Amino acid sequence: MNIIFLETDTLGDDVDLSVFETLGKVTKYNKSEPLLNSERIKEADILVVNKIPMNEENLRAAVNLKLICITGTGTNIVDFPYVNGRGIAVANVKGYSTQSVVQHTFALLFYLYEKLSHYDHFVKSGGYVSSDIFSCFDEKFNELYGKTWGIIGLGNIGKGVASIAKAFGCKVIYYSTSGRNQNEEYERVDFDTLLKEADIISIHAPLNKETENLIGEEALNKMKSTALLLNLGRGPIVDEAALSKALSNNWIAGAGLDVLRQEPMAADNPLLAIQDSKKLIITPHIAWATVEARRRCVAEVYENMKAFLKGEDRNIVKE
Repeated sequence: MNIIFLETDTLGDDVDLSVFETLGKVTKYNKSEPLLNSERIKEADILVVNKIPMNEENLRAAVNLKLICITGTGTNIVDFPYVNGRGIAVANVKGYSTQSVVQHTFALLFYLYEKLSHYDHFVKSGGYVSSDIFSCFDEKFNELYGKTWGIIGLGNIGKGVASIAKAFGCKVIYYSTSGRNQNEEYERVDFDTLLKEADIISIHAPLNKETENLIGEEALNKMKSTALLLNLGRGPIVDEAALSKALSNNWIAGAGLDVLRQEPMAADNPLLAIQDSKKLIITPHIAWATVEARRRCVAEVYENMKAFLKGEDRNIVKE
C-alpha cells in the first residue's frame, strides 16, 4: 500500500506518524501545494488529507486510489458523486476533539467575561506596582451564577458545554437549528427567545443551509447589550461584517471566535478593525487542537485505515 499524507502540518510536528509504516509505504508532505497536489496523489492507494479538495481535478490520475482518510469530521472537501462513481471510499474521524472544544469554549468565555486582557496589562505595565490599594475595580465583571447560557447546537460538544455551564449555576437554554433535537434536561426555545434571554450564546452547530449567516445584524440587534457571543462551530454561521458593526456600536458586549469564514484569516476581514481585546478574541481554529485531541485524531485515522484493509467499513462516509 502506498500511503500518502498531503498535509502533515495540520496535525502538528509533535504527533508520531510512524505507526502507519506497519500498513504500507508512507510518504509525507507537510502542506498543500495546489500546483503539485495531483502529481503527489497519483501513486496513492490511500490518501490522508484535511483541506485539499478531493475532486476529479486532483484525483483523475490516481488510478489505484482506494481510500481517502480525512483527519477531521467535516467531509465538505469531498466530491462524493465523483469518488463514489470511482468506488473510492472515504473515512472521517468523530468525537476526538469534544473535550478540547468544550474546554476552549470556556477559555474564550473567561478571557472576555472577566476582562483578563485588561488586568493582565494592568499588572505587566506596572500599574499594580504603583497602585495605592490591594485590588483594582476599573473594569467591572460579573458572576456566571444565575446567568442564562444559550446554546445553538446541542450535540456532544453543546451538551458538554451545557453541563459545565450548569455546574457554574447558569440556566441553560438551547435552540435546535434542525428542529429535531429534543433534550429533556434543558429547555428548548425558539431562536428569538434565545437571542433575547441569553447572557452568553455559544455556537456548536454544523454549517448548513439553516445555519449559514444565522447570526447577522437582525440577530445581533436582538441580543442583550451585555451579552457575549462565542462561535466554536463554523465561521460562516456568523456574518463577520455584522459582528464588527455590532461590536463597534456596542450592540453586544463581546465575542470570542475560534472559526472564521475564511481560514487563514483574510486581510480584509472586518473584524481586524476591532482591536479592543475586552470586546473580541479570535483564536486561529485551535479549539480542537490540544495535544491529546490531535493524538486521538491520528489514532482514529490509523484504526480507520487498518479496518478498511481488513474489509471493514469503519467510519466510512457516503455523502
